[in-house]
Amino acid sequence: MSRRIGFVDFDLNNFHADVYLKLLRGDLQSRGFTVAGATGLQVESSRAWSAQNDVPYYDEVDALDAHVDCYAVLAPSNPEVHEALCQRVFPHGKPTYVDKTFAPDLATAKRIFALADGHGVAMQTSSALRYSNVQERLAELEGDLLHIVTWGGGSSFGEYAIHPLELAISCMGPDAQRLYRRGAGECSQLLLDFSDNRSAVVNVYTNASTPFAAALTTAQGTEHVAVDSSAIFRNTAAAMLDLFESGIAAIDRRETLAIHSALDAAQTDAARAGFVDL
Repeated sequence: MSRRIGFVDFDLNNFHADVYLKLLRGDLQSRGFTVAGATGLQVESSRAWSAQNDVPYYDEVDALDAHVDCYAVLAPSNPEVHEALCQRVFPHGKPTYVDKTFAPDLATAKRIFALADGHGVAMQTSSALRYSNVQERLAELEGDLLHIVTWGGGSSFGEYAIHPLELAISCMGPDAQRLYRRGAGECSQLLLDFSDNRSAVVNVYTNASTPFAAALTTAQGTEHVAVDSSAIFRNTAAAMLDLFESGIAAIDRRETLAIHSALDAAQTDAARAGFVDL
């Protein structure tokens, strides 16, 4: 029996809606999930996307809910609407994936988690960079990860810093203790100290050709790993389906909150003057 996903978005006409729909109808078709309906805040554009992609469109979540078993809250470029969309979705009590960037700030992220808990909803969120060959390679290395350097680009710090930061924290864990931001404009570098004398450097170079990559340092040495970007969205979609199948969130929310704590801190003047506690 096919399990039914509902897309809930700001404007369905975006890359993530396109790529996840394509994967569910293509590489991941054997998992038995379909996009059974969708709704968007930008109605005209979202209706057009739905018609073009043969996805039933519903005017609101309450109408969509009768036709779906689980939800993907997308709006990847509009985290400011995620809380409002989750307020419409979570009362229905169904497993929900929330796209990156989860929230515009740490306080909102905490409220969304509390809302999910209040409705008994299994919910997780992530950047696609959580599911890369970097994490796969790290699992193969001997010894603890002592230091990581990550690189990433994109059109703006606000929208794309999440990617190299999630790459770092998904490898290092949630115990980030302090942060210092160096650089301004289109070249920024975040220095993070973790528990047990571990550290990370997160490079965010916007409006430039900067492939995602990481350098992993253990006691045995350092290894540079270029991210295979061809696999990250398929892996992320597969993890989303794992959530829907199990009804259990597989991502430690402390890592999600550590990411948002770091993003908040990185936007402050204090972090440009020296290390600030997270």
